[in-house]
Amino acid sequence: QVHLVESGGGSVQAGGSLRLSCSASPWGTSTYYCMGWFRQSPGEEREGVARVDSDGKITYADSVKGRFTISKDNAESPLYLQMNSLKPEDTAMYYCVSDPVGGACASRTLVPSYFHYWGQGTQVTVSA
Repeated sequence: QVHLVESGGGSVQAGGSLRLSCSASPWGTSTYYCMGWFRQSPGEEREGVARVDSDGKITYADSVKGRFTISKDNAESPLYLQMNSLKPEDTAMYYCVSDPVGGACASRTLVPSYFHYWGQGTQVTVSA
């Protein structure tokens, strides 16, 4: 069982920046990882934001391309999401996710059910 803990959420004005972090424990000895971020607003479905795997493959949702950057140095390092040029529509609870098997990073799109582990979430609020 992997425990994911997010941090870094908060309230900012439109155009501002935030950096989310996610720590996973225990990680074990595997060098493979497939991790990402989802977000969900009240009354909305969960939306895949970005994912990265240990092969360096990165996928972004069209809505965040050019504004958000996902990064992770190695299997044991934290996962980050640098969010720039934030918009009010980015307001949501952001969840860190992990898939130790790999199917979640082999799919063409970000599919919530493919990720085995989810954090509790960190709230991001962007005001106009």
